[in-house]
Amino acid sequence: MKSYKPTLNYAMISLSSLKHLRISFSLFLMPVFFFALAFTPNHNESRILWVFIALHLFLYPSSNGYNSYFDKDEESIGGLKHPPKVTKDLYWISLVLFLIAIGIGATINFSFALMILLYGLVSMAYSHPAIRIKKYPWMSWFIAGLFQGYFTFAMTYAGISNLSWDVLFKPHVFIPGLLTSLMLWGNYPLTQVYQHGEDSRRGDRTLSLVLGIKGTFLFSAVVFMITGAAFAWFFLNRNQIDMLWIFLAAMTPIMLYFLTWFSFIRLNPTKYANYNWAMGMNYFSALSLNAFFIYYFLENTQILQALGY
Repeated sequence: MKSYKPTLNYAMISLSSLKHLRISFSLFLMPVFFFALAFTPNHNESRILWVFIALHLFLYPSSNGYNSYFDKDEESIGGLKHPPKVTKDLYWISLVLFLIAIGIGATINFSFALMILLYGLVSMAYSHPAIRIKKYPWMSWFIAGLFQGYFTFAMTYAGISNLSWDVLFKPHVFIPGLLTSLMLWGNYPLTQVYQHGEDSRRGDRTLSLVLGIKGTFLFSAVVFMITGAAFAWFFLNRNQIDMLWIFLAAMTPIMLYFLTWFSFIRLNPTKYANYNWAMGMNYFSALSLNAFFIYYFLENTQILQALGY
């Protein structure tokens, strides 16, 4: 008589899936959080911590994993030079992280949880084959910049301050939030310049693919100039002239990197439109802008003065 040994199935998260969550990529979106923190009227240490965790440790990694699952990239993507093959557990872990982010949001208030839900659904629509916003060049550019910038700014503001979704329509939220979108609208096409081959094969008409490599740099240069002028107006309008100079100092290494990269692109677009240069741009931007907006938060809320500095 044949005997059978019972088998146990363990739910495990593969190393591939952990890599595709790209948690470190959240660094690039942190400037929006710190900028919103500088304006929130009801600071609370617990809410600040939980909003940060909900967004940067759960919502953004969930979005990264979900999009990676449907993209199934074989060439470099943001945060992964050599992306491993995706596995089925990536789909489920991305949904679990999304639900946890919503759950954390619900402990703050219903509006914040609803905003997390909306952000996640839009992010899913970006890569899901049934909708795939990514294949529409101008729409994907606009929506990505709008939600990762202005909407995230308002969402952070609402969560930290324990306010409702109507902050989306308040001028004191809309204006600085729109400034963050301008920054992202300038940088977003640059993140696509090394993905033309794979995007073309997959049928995704990204904005960078439409503009071409040199056209992408010219487009980003124009948006960066508009962004700089808009921030100058913003600080001058608030009578924060010293802060304007500090902002320009923070932007200087970013612009020098961009101009250096652009000079190489003009010589050989195919050679220098690559992952290393693009990630270098992202890291320079993240480090400089995070440092500036943390400083701006401390100054704008007068925390340094209260501590005697």
